Amino acid sequence: MQDDVWVPPPVLLTVDLVILTLREGRLCVLLVERGGDPFKGMPALPGGFLNHAGEEILDAAHRELSEETALAAGWVHLEQLATYGGAGRDPRGRVVSVAHLAIAPGLPEPVAGTDAADAAWVPAEAVLSGELELAFDHRQIVMDGIERARTKLEFSALATAFCGELFTIAELQQVYEAVWGVELDTRNFYRKVQAVKGFIIPAGSERRATGGRPARLYRAGPNAVLFPPLARTLPSMTEEDMRGEGE
Repeated sequence: MQDDVWVPPPVLLTVDLVILTLREGRLCVLLVERGGDPFKGMPALPGGFLNHAGEEILDAAHRELSEETALAAGWVHLEQLATYGGAGRDPRGRVVSVAHLAIAPGLPEPVAGTDAADAAWVPAEAVLSGELELAFDHRQIVMDGIERARTKLEFSALATAFCGELFTIAELQQVYEAVWGVELDTRNFYRKVQAVKGFIIPAGSERRATGGRPARLYRAGPNAVLFPPLARTLPSMTEEDMRGEGE
């Protein structure tokens, strides 16, 4: 008796992008409005299927990033985030997504791609709080991407990816506050940043006016790993939160 011939199940592969930037001091994520089914009209992450069987996953991520932001690979931090393959995540069938995290400063107003009706920068908090419902499992992907960024800000120089080539320590502090969702003590932050060797380096005598006295400019240093790390500060609980914890 011959064994039945095993036939691999049909599986489709996509890439999705969690693209983060700061706009007016707020952490924002790029979302598109889906132009077709499933979930037509709902906000979702930019992304799509591989162009062809020979396209590498990283190449597909760079292609989608270029189409959505018009940025070349050298201008953006891009890293693989995680793989999402739940059996019911896509009503069209078994679709596995390799999600990527992308970070860059001063990203322009987005232009919707060929399969999207619209695109916009949305405050990350609207997604994290559940105020805005996303298609597929994209809210979970956004949450995972932001948590990755929050964690890496402690131990790596990722914060500089949110800044331009030259920046002030105040602007760097703004990154930490926006991504972590907290307010930081300026003097304490300045002291901690200066204690991390190779994190940032002075950019010479150039200075930028900030309304008061000029602020010294810095650029990203040579070290990608922070030592000592910048311990993450958690948001303080409100009285309403504390009452809820006690119930």
